[in-house]
Parts: sequence; structure tokens; C-alpha cells
Amino acid sequence: MTSAGGSGRFLAPVAVWSLTRAVLMLCVLKVIILPGPDVTSDVSVIYHGWSEVLKTGTYPLGDVTWQYPPVAALAILSPALLPFLDYAPAFFVLACLCDALVLGLLLYAGRRAGRRTAGGWVWVAGVPLLGTTAYARYDVMVTAVAVAALLAGVRHPRVLGALAAFGALLKVWPVLLLAGTVRGEPTRRSWTAAAVTAAGLLAVCAAAMPGALAFLGFQRDRGTEVESLGALVFHVARQFGWQGRVELNYGSLEFLGPHVPLVSTLALGLSAVAFGWLVVWRLLARGSGVSTTADAAFTAVLLFTTTSRVISPQYMLWLVGLAAVCLVFRSSRMGLPAGLVLVATGVTQLEFPLGFGHVVSSDAQGVTLMFVRNGLLVAAALVAARRLWTGTVPARRGGRLRLTGQPAAPAGKVSRDGTADTPASAP
Repeated sequence: MTSAGGSGRFLAPVAVWSLTRAVLMLCVLKVIILPGPDVTSDVSVIYHGWSEVLKTGTYPLGDVTWQYPPVAALAILSPALLPFLDYAPAFFVLACLCDALVLGLLLYAGRRAGRRTAGGWVWVAGVPLLGTTAYARYDVMVTAVAVAALLAGVRHPRVLGALAAFGALLKVWPVLLLAGTVRGEPTRRSWTAAAVTAAGLLAVCAAAMPGALAFLGFQRDRGTEVESLGALVFHVARQFGWQGRVELNYGSLEFLGPHVPLVSTLALGLSAVAFGWLVVWRLLARGSGVSTTADAAFTAVLLFTTTSRVISPQYMLWLVGLAAVCLVFRSSRMGLPAGLVLVATGVTQLEFPLGFGHVVSSDAQGVTLMFVRNGLLVAAALVAARRLWTGTVPARRGGRLRLTGQPAAPAGKVSRDGTADTPASAP
């Protein structure tokens, strides 16, 4: 490949990124007004209000919508880094910078042998598919930490562990990055670094401000949010006279009424099943390639996102980021699940914010959007889990152990009469 051609591989995604992000910034700054609810109010009202409380030296103890680990305070306070801007514009600029950082990391990683720029293109496309929500929540910052952790972890397990712990204390889910670490010394190094980093950060946060662990109680009491997989039960039940309702509860619109606690419990049960599957996979997996850690992290987050009692739109950003990391590696088998996640992200923008009124009212359009989006997530999770399993868990066939995702070794030629011509070197 010529140097000009090589440069073009990286200039093209940067050019498309610049164009799409310019439009995205115009939307969050309200130069371009989109239909649906104003998603930026979470930044200008809720985040800004939390930042004022945090500046007094305490976590928002009296606010049940504060459901985040203690290091999330750094993200909420981050607009202070740009004192020449008001809170919301400063937050959007920082979100855009984190977006750019993710692209830079993906493209830089894609330059190595056995890598590709497909991961960068997944990120370039995925963020605008989610729309303004991508910049109106701090999840892009958490995703940047997760992407950096996985890419660094290929050579530096301790960095993976430290960044995974830091990310987990920003928003919990990055702890799943450790699910697929390579057995032996890499796992010991990454898990030890994660434990030490988490303990140190928790100690600092607890000593610095009261209420560092208050988020645990607020998360425990959440119910079934209207966009979750379990919510499909009540979207359908409303068509047949179910006497429940939708109300703002613990910071999100949830179903309240008969049988909701049961469905919420079943959702937790599904998450427990997903965790059990991951444990079994971890115990049985033997094959490990350069992409295995990323593939396992993507699969784990897919499973827990899909089975969660809450599937907020910004959760899709986590999946897009992890899918992008997987597709940096040519050896990854997550192409189809990544594609399903991209489609689901586009549908997510259609249901929130563009069609959220239809979702809340459970009309035909809203129910259709939720079945399509959640159906895509279920399909992506199942396909990813199957591909991870078949690519890493050996199966015994013909008396030999081999990875089920790999073709069987030839057993010898077959003669015209159907008898096997076994080579002399065969055991």
C-alpha cells in the first residue's frame, strides 16, 4: 500500500467524524432544534445542580437520582476545567473531546499488524446514530476509559486493571472488562491492579466527602424502566387493560402497578443467569487470541445491558465503544453482533428522543420500536455469546479436543470404497 493510500485510510474516518460531530454539537447547543424532549436538560439542570452540591464537599445524599459511584463526581465537576464557558457548553465540549480521543485510540491501534480501521468506522457511525444523547450524558467519558483500558491491556495487563477499576468507579459496568483477561499471569496482574486501584480510590472518596456509597441504596430500589426488556410485558399488557401506570421514579420513567415487582425480580434473575454463564465460560475457555479480552468484555456488557431492569439510551454508547474495539482486531468474531448493535443504536434514537411519547403511551409505534430495539439487543447478545463460546471452549470430537469454532483437522484421505486412508503418523 502506498503512503498516500495508507493516509487515506485514516483521513476518511477523521473527515466523516468532523462533519458528523459538528452537526451533533449544533444540535446539543440548540442551533439545530430536533423534535422530542430536550435531552440536554440533564446536563444544564441535573448535572449542574449536582456539581453545585459537590462543590460544598458532599455527595447529593438527599437526591435519589444520584445513582452513580463516587468517582462520577469527577465527570460532573469536569466543566470547571473550562471556566470561560457556562456549565452545559463546557460539558458538551469535553464530551466531544472524549469522543475524539476514542477515535484517535481506535485509529492508532488499527495501524498495527493484524489490525484494521473498521473499529474506527464503527465509532464514527455509532455515536451520531444515538443522536444528542451521546453528548448529553457522561457515558462518552466512561466509554473513553473503557476503550483505552482494552487497547492498552493487550500489552499492559496492569493498565487494563487500573483503568477498569477507575471506570467501574465512574459507572460500574467497566468492571466487566476483566471478564476475559488471559489466564495466568496477565489475569493476576490485571485483577490485582484493579483491586488495589479500586480500594485506593474508594478510600480517598470516602475520606474526602460523606455519602460515597449512597448510590448503592438508590440503585437497589429501581424498578422496570419503560425501555427495558421486561417492560415489553407491560407494553403489551396495557393493550389488554392492565391497570398500571408510567411515572417518574428514581430518575427514569418506570412502570408501576400489579406484577411489576415480579418482572423486576425476573430481570435480576436473568442477569444472574448471564453472570453464571460467564463464570462457566471462564472456567471452560482454553483458546485465547489477541481479541478474546475485548470480545468477552463486549459479550459480557451486552448480556448485562440486555437483561437489566433499565436500558437507558446512553447505554448503547457502551456497546458501540466495545464493538469498535473488537473490530480493531482482524481475529475478532464479533462482526455480526457489532452490526446488530449499530442498527439497535439507530432505532434507539427513533424511540428516544424522537418517539418517546409513543413509547410512554405504549401505542403501536412505541411498542413496535421497543420490540425491534430490544429484539436486536437480544439477538446480538445471543450471537456474541455463541461466537465467544465456540471460539474459545474446546469440544471433544473424534477423540481429540479442539475449539468448536475452528475447522477439524483432516483425518486422512477417503478411498473410493469409503474407508479412511489414515496417515501413518496418526496416533
